[in-house]
Amino acid sequence: MTIKQLSIFLENKTGRINDLTKILGRHGINMHAFSMAETTDFGILRLIVSDVERAVEVLRAENFAVMLTDVVCISCPNVAGSLSEILDHLAKNDIFIEYMYAFAEGDKANVVIHPNDLEKCVAELSKCSCNINKLS
Repeated sequence: MTIKQLSIFLENKTGRINDLTKILGRHGINMHAFSMAETTDFGILRLIVSDVERAVEVLRAENFAVMLTDVVCISCPNVAGSLSEILDHLAKNDIFIEYMYAFAEGDKANVVIHPNDLEKCVAELSKCSCNINKLS
């Protein structure tokens, strides 16, 4: 199972990410997970939200450049080595992870991954009894 991730291009300018979070908050859209990467001229905010369609609608109406990408979110025990076992299984099956980000809650860790082959990745995760999470 996959989920939708928003990729939002932000100018490197003070307050721009705050503008975005205010818009989402004003529309009751919760941010479940995010990752920020930057270049010299702009940043890319990768974001998992509670209402994807509404977030795209309101952000585009406010002139944000938004793209949608399918990603996989897995849950694993928040203990040393558990993620390594999962990534080892994927690597042995020639699945390359283009990027990932994670967050932990108590004894559970959630990891959002963008693999080179989404369908194969989901199939392999199912084989190793990995918990695929919807984050909703």
